[in-house]
Amino acid sequence: MAKGEGAESGSAAGLLPTSILQVGERPAQVKKEPKKKQQLSICNKLCYAVGGAPYQVTGCALGFFLQIYLLDVAQVDPFSASIILFVGRAWDAFTDPLVGFCISKSSWTRLGRLMPWIIFSTPLAIIAYFLIWFVPDFPQGQALWYLLFYCLFQTLVTCFHVPYSALTMFISTEQSERDSATAYRMTVEVLGTVLGTAIQGQIVGQADMPCLEDPNGSAVASEGANRTHSTNSLRETQNAYLLAAGVIASIYVICAVILVLGVKEQREPYESQQAEPMSFFRGLRLVMSHGPYVRLITGFLFTSLAFMLVEGNFALFCTYTLGFRNEFQNLLLAIMLSATFTIPLWQWFLTRFGKKTAVYVGISSAVPFLILVALMESNLIVTYVVAVAAGISVAAAFLLPWSMLPDVIDDFHLKQPHSHGTEPIFFSFYVFFTKFASGVSLGISTLSLDFAGYRTRGCSQPAPVRFTLKMLVTMAPIALILLGLLLFKLYPIDEEKRRQNKKALQALREEASSSGCSDTDSTELASIL
Repeated sequence: MAKGEGAESGSAAGLLPTSILQVGERPAQVKKEPKKKQQLSICNKLCYAVGGAPYQVTGCALGFFLQIYLLDVAQVDPFSASIILFVGRAWDAFTDPLVGFCISKSSWTRLGRLMPWIIFSTPLAIIAYFLIWFVPDFPQGQALWYLLFYCLFQTLVTCFHVPYSALTMFISTEQSERDSATAYRMTVEVLGTVLGTAIQGQIVGQADMPCLEDPNGSAVASEGANRTHSTNSLRETQNAYLLAAGVIASIYVICAVILVLGVKEQREPYESQQAEPMSFFRGLRLVMSHGPYVRLITGFLFTSLAFMLVEGNFALFCTYTLGFRNEFQNLLLAIMLSATFTIPLWQWFLTRFGKKTAVYVGISSAVPFLILVALMESNLIVTYVVAVAAGISVAAAFLLPWSMLPDVIDDFHLKQPHSHGTEPIFFSFYVFFTKFASGVSLGISTLSLDFAGYRTRGCSQPAPVRFTLKMLVTMAPIALILLGLLLFKLYPIDEEKRRQNKKALQALREEASSSGCSDTDSTELASIL
């Protein structure tokens, strides 16, 4: 075909007068310059990375503190709290594919296809987030209040995070640039969890959180001055939660503005040639039948669930099982700081040894420390050492899923070269399965605490509650991590496969660009003739 095209060009040039050829020699002397790699500046990567902070700052504050806030500050009974946590997470899970569907139907605008979702969801999300941490004056409807605004916030933050996650595929066509930007993003997201932990934990930790002594013990809360002090302390704690919510909401807005101003969406060259967008359900059927994607999300489903169990119950575990009521926010900060500083280490490791190896080494490194926590007696120094070591594994759990999803999407594009607009489906359904499973786990864990005899605002808890918390934070996550690592054995995309996919995709892009250049050259030749 190329030879025939060259012969036609030569014949056409032979029919042209010499004077015309001197004016327009380009048809006979078309030279294609080698396509330069699309490099992202450090500023672009940082602006993109900052966009991941709002989801992590708010998610960390809710994940670590919402359960203890509902039980001990808002004084919601454990059964209602379990319903709020489960329904909120389950609703959050269902909104991900729903938003992914809406995004796939969105048309490209001057700002792109994804950016409008981020812009318009931000102001509503911060209002809903602030109201989650507000204690209404009507005790009978408190559970409905928290359920309503928790679900509303989860919907709005999904409208921010799903398009932001899919934006990974549209900031560059170079796989190496996307991996580098993902590493920047993961570093900032872990830093966001540090901010969420530090702001929420340190502000709330300054308040004098009241508790009620065990009625069967040596002290009983009195009706006089002690009750007045308890009421004032409770109000002070509620105001501390509101202050922390205001600070976090401000960070949310600042990060969203930086993302919108500093990042520009880019379309794939071959995507613009597609005549009609694929329907959502056909795209969903293709995505869910893609073997590497199913194996990847199944493995990360169990490992993510393990870390979410630890996250959801860590505050209660430190407060009641280990007895570190005034130290749990500092322990959380130690975990997140350790994770932040080790993200670059894991980025180097996966580049040097491969992503599958990084999964096995990084996530399994948490197991020995969880076993140590399960077996040891309460010791603050040892707990801090375990917290720092556990942060190393948390960093790997943060980085690897988002670094491996683009590889699966690239593999899908090679097998389905005419199926475009499916990127939001890949990301949204990964988040859907993870969130739904975490909602089930949090609901079950809170119900199990209720069955074990959890006492709201108690200074201590019965032995069955302390044992249940230890199982939820140690043995259950260990079992989930081991099961997830076994499933990763079935994941087929290793480093050799990634290199092959990279070369094939580059050839596809060059072919699309060449097709566009050929159309332009033909138009110029026709105008000269």
